[in-house]
Amino acid sequence: MNQVTIKDLARHLGLSASTISRALNDNPSINPKTKKLIHDLAAKLGYEPNVMARNLKAQHSNQIGIIVPEIKHDFFAKVISGIEEVAYNSGFTVIVSQSNEDEEREKLNANSLYMNRISGLIVSVSQTTNNLDHFRNLMEKGVKIVFFDRICDGLDTYKVVIDDYKSSYDAVKYLIATGYKRIVHLAGPQNLLSCKNRYLGYKQAIIDNGYNFEEELVVFGGMHEDDGIRSIKNIIDKGIKFDAVFAVNDPVAIGVSILVKKIGLNIPGDVAIIGFSNNPITEFVTPSITTIDQPAYEMGKKSASILISLIKGKTKLTGSKTIILPSKLIIREST
Repeated sequence: MNQVTIKDLARHLGLSASTISRALNDNPSINPKTKKLIHDLAAKLGYEPNVMARNLKAQHSNQIGIIVPEIKHDFFAKVISGIEEVAYNSGFTVIVSQSNEDEEREKLNANSLYMNRISGLIVSVSQTTNNLDHFRNLMEKGVKIVFFDRICDGLDTYKVVIDDYKSSYDAVKYLIATGYKRIVHLAGPQNLLSCKNRYLGYKQAIIDNGYNFEEELVVFGGMHEDDGIRSIKNIIDKGIKFDAVFAVNDPVAIGVSILVKKIGLNIPGDVAIIGFSNNPITEFVTPSITTIDQPAYEMGKKSASILISLIKGKTKLTGSKTIILPSKLIIREST
């Protein structure tokens, strides 16, 4: 069945297309009875407005784009939920895409969303992103962008984060205070500022608490379970002694837990483990895993609120602005 158009409504009622259009947009110049007649017919025939055409005429659309590394990751799913809640209440819809941790796919997503006439974009960059030109180009074309969690320092816009440095510092300080002395850090890609700050927080906590920083206790890798398994196996195969692991995120921490239990080590007796993000699975695995809680839903709500304010011109951007949300250490059985 063909989509019902304004011209179809005009033909049925013997009115001009411009009259139909003004009535559907609640223009006060149209008689209320005529307006009701048009709305009733539109509902009966299943008329749907052409959002693309409307957006082309408007200064901005009512669509917000979202690019995340992985939709399946609980953290990003919660952020998206927070964004959608604020967007819905503000009359905006969202289009979600994922980069799958690939810079080229991220570029394609950004261009595709722009072609869909988005007026704003909320982004957490992929772990392979090094060039920011695709975001810079969109900003030059007038698209408002807000970054969260994995941010781009080279662009003057709003960023919504937690204090990754302090969160990591406090986690490692807690491990040391609990009695652990040789703490491995399974670090993420250092082109990501969040991963870099988690590594620097770990390093400084080691030094500040009277221990020598040992490079052999740090493994730089990815951010999935397999990376955790592979990285801790590499440490074990080299014969490096350790009694605790601070992982860059929860999937990596889960990977560590899987391997150390498989080879017969006790958690936390032989090895303590701390993750990062407070993925629900960390509470339900055995033993449950100590982690750092990131307020994902609130991060999504804050990002959307800022973006919509920028789109509507209620907030002016005069430079880079970073909003830091609180985080907390959640202590569980693994430590």
